Amino acid sequence: MPKMKTHRGAAKRFKATGTGRLKRSKAYTSHILTKKSPKRKRNLRHSGLVSKGDQTRIARLLPYI
Repeated sequence: MPKMKTHRGAAKRFKATGTGRLKRSKAYTSHILTKKSPKRKRNLRHSGLVSKGDQTRIARLLPYI
């Protein structure tokens, strides 16, 4: 069997935590920021975790993480 290829788009968006969960960044931070409150923008800076249902789907794209 040849080596499996990592999905490069997914590799740039997700990182593994110490316990094996997948870390992701929040959406809605790129533009139209004037109408968003400072509190909302500040909370969007924090990372989130991938939901349980999507975890297996995304882990398949990242075989070596």
